[in-house]
Amino acid sequence: MKLTVVGTGYVGLVSGTSFAELGNDVICVDKIPEKVDRLNNGEIPIYEPGLKELVDANRAAGRLQFTTELQPAVRASDIVIIAVGTPESETGAANMSYVYGVADEIGEAVNDDKFRVVVNKSTVPVGTADRVRSLIADKNPDAKIEVCSVPEFLREGSAVKDTFNPDRVIIGTNSDKAAEILTELHQPLTDNIVVTDPRSSEMIKYSSNAFLATKISFVNEVANICDYYGADINAVTRGMGMDNRIGPKFLNAGIGYGGSCFPKDVKAIKHLAEVKGYYPQLLQAVNDVNEKQSLRMVDHLNVIFNEDIRNITVALLGLAFKPNTDDMREAPSLKIIRSLQEYGVKVRAFDPVAEDNARQLLEGDVYYAENALDACEGADAAMLVTEWEECLQVTPEKLKSIMKKPVMIDGRNAFKAKEFKEAGFIYHGIGRK
Repeated sequence: MKLTVVGTGYVGLVSGTSFAELGNDVICVDKIPEKVDRLNNGEIPIYEPGLKELVDANRAAGRLQFTTELQPAVRASDIVIIAVGTPESETGAANMSYVYGVADEIGEAVNDDKFRVVVNKSTVPVGTADRVRSLIADKNPDAKIEVCSVPEFLREGSAVKDTFNPDRVIIGTNSDKAAEILTELHQPLTDNIVVTDPRSSEMIKYSSNAFLATKISFVNEVANICDYYGADINAVTRGMGMDNRIGPKFLNAGIGYGGSCFPKDVKAIKHLAEVKGYYPQLLQAVNDVNEKQSLRMVDHLNVIFNEDIRNITVALLGLAFKPNTDDMREAPSLKIIRSLQEYGVKVRAFDPVAEDNARQLLEGDVYYAENALDACEGADAAMLVTEWEECLQVTPEKLKSIMKKPVMIDGRNAFKAKEFKEAGFIYHGIGRK
């Protein structure tokens, strides 16, 4: 098939490249000339394992192109996938200006009798497919298009793997013809294809992310209670996860969720409810717990140092919101560092990939280390914030030889507490006995 993918962020670039790998002819469009130039020169603007190799191979095979020209690409395609950003607005609602701008341009482009399927892959509010269809019709009432919703469920850091191994594909459409075309497109990826109406498809995306965020906030709330009563959250979640009604996934206590999806999508679905006069208290609580959770690291630091952390030096191991990505959006490290700076703490930080992005977001005096051990040199305490493999490889014996004081606060419960304690460390996890 001939596809146009509009937007070359995580979703658009990974999706477009993956469809090319399946043998389709794909044109990826982006409005930013510099970004397109980089892609045409073999540079990948995001960090995503395995992506560069796929881009290079499919460009060489002639199946993948990059351009700033949307309308010619639309005219050449059977399927147009909208994968532009829907960032959070001040009200918590999704900012739909980029999606609607693309819809206007599609309407101006489709000036022939060819049937095309337009796919919303961006995370969008319920009713967006109808709105996009209306915008296209305003520009060209005779356009032969069907607007569908096929939400993405990609995890940053494993987006390529997730694309080729999806749990399911959700196709939202009221058209049998469009359903047939999109089923054929996705059939090589999985047989777990669910066809439903567009509004239900759009709600599935928001609901899935909100539910996973709820599990994270719930287990973090329980971990905080464990801290007060001397219970071990690892034992608690192990016992909980064995119940097949609950399951073990997303029961890892820590410092909360971040990134481009969960924070934004929880607020967006909450806003959708509120504009109809319904106030979802559970979703509000999920957001409230997460807003405070990263600062549990600072609470532990204050307990260890008897509320006197002025002028101490703290090493942060990891800055990105999760490993295998350079994404700093809603990263817990940002809140932690800003809070430490307010206390007058000296911060030494290390991240193998996200340092450049972090520098653009952080102010004040932060020392950016060359590696994890460099960050911990002379520190009064170390904090594991992102479980990068480079950070997990540090040993308590080595850290003790270079740190001023043997203190480890494990924000991801990723280290073996026994090893640190036996080495003479003061070790605090999140909800660990």
